[in-house]
Amino acid sequence: MNSAIEHTYRYAFASALQQSKSGMDVRLATSGGVAESPYFFQGQLRQPRITAQLLRTLAKVVGARFFTPPAMLNRILRTKDPVVTSGGGLLRFEGFSACCSAYARVDLSPDAYEGVVAGQGTTNVDFNSEMRAALAQVRDGERVSLAVGTDEVALLRGSDQVVERKVDLPLRWIRGLVEVQAYQARMEKRAEIGRVETLRFLRSLPKTTTNRSTFWLSPGATGLRFSLRESPDGIKVTGLDRLRLLEALAPFAQSLHIYADARGEASEWVLNFGPVNFHLTVSAEVWRGFSGEGQALSELAGGERERILSQVRGMLKWQAELRLEEFAANWDVPPKAIREALAALGSRGLVGFDVTRGAYFHRELPFDLNLIEEMHPRLKGARKLVDERGVKILSRKDDLVEADVAGTGVTHRVRVSEARFSCTCPWHAKHQGNRGPCKHVLAVQILTENDESSGT
Repeated sequence: MNSAIEHTYRYAFASALQQSKSGMDVRLATSGGVAESPYFFQGQLRQPRITAQLLRTLAKVVGARFFTPPAMLNRILRTKDPVVTSGGGLLRFEGFSACCSAYARVDLSPDAYEGVVAGQGTTNVDFNSEMRAALAQVRDGERVSLAVGTDEVALLRGSDQVVERKVDLPLRWIRGLVEVQAYQARMEKRAEIGRVETLRFLRSLPKTTTNRSTFWLSPGATGLRFSLRESPDGIKVTGLDRLRLLEALAPFAQSLHIYADARGEASEWVLNFGPVNFHLTVSAEVWRGFSGEGQALSELAGGERERILSQVRGMLKWQAELRLEEFAANWDVPPKAIREALAALGSRGLVGFDVTRGAYFHRELPFDLNLIEEMHPRLKGARKLVDERGVKILSRKDDLVEADVAGTGVTHRVRVSEARFSCTCPWHAKHQGNRGPCKHVLAVQILTENDESSGT
């Protein structure tokens, strides 16, 4: 499988910080959107310096690599174009580190800007070195406006010139965006500390970038404390140097909120600046990029046979908050069905998740979403097993399904229930479901769902 999709970006101009009659304008060139010439966003920033620093830190995350597998020692990923979504009054910038073990997002709420002309949609923006250098010069007191897209893109080409470049779009970005929301939707708030405690914690992090020890961080009377011993209330983190990306921002933050999933497979660190937030989500180990996880595979394997899924999808209108309780109350549908439908939409790249709001938000990735299933070898292998009749259902009792599934020279025993799954294959033995289901479990899920759909 190729590791990237050849994708052509067309920019009407190069992103830049430029002088205007009203002050300094930040113009972010887009590569597409929901209309031929969309104004995704245009408004004056109320906290120009902070906002500029958050966007620069996002660019640092995108340009960082915390783990380099042997096969990639001589390879450099050059794609550094964040994804930006405008909807429900919020503007969100998203990006991954080169190794995909860190995800960053900058959220601007309506209180972060004024004089806004906002559209709705998702696109890529050209975030070049000149743009990052210009953001570094922004100071408070300046009139700084942020514009994403331009209504002249269909008629003008900047200075009568179209900036066009062809890049390799990493599949890992698409897979990562699909997978990270699956983790975020399971996270719970674990700690909240103030500015002083946040600074003390971040400044105490190891300075070396080679420290790969696993730590458990627990809230205490004076902030967060480190431990090399696993603790029930601890937040598991390997590669603490990833958190050092927050250090330069911490002096200006009001607080730090920490979220984690129950299994300790991922955590999210949110610096709050009032109307602006900076999110940093990290996998439990630096060698585990979100793109290689399989948390969304079960939802991808499921067909869109349920009426509720099409109904929820039809309600997507670029909302900043999609809450399952509201859907369930309005339609008299069990919250579990709504949760599964939103998870399925997330697996298709149609929604993201905001841990601070505890809600999904509508976001459509600017890529061919039909490619998402093709990017997952386990899912492709599972469909092949079903097509080649490699799955034999042995028994069904209540919600437990037991089956034999063909392997390479061996038959694997699979058990699948609503709460858990197991398989005798080496993949499951190694990961125990922490990185999603193996292809044998997926094949059983696909076959049983097909049987239910046909009434057999």
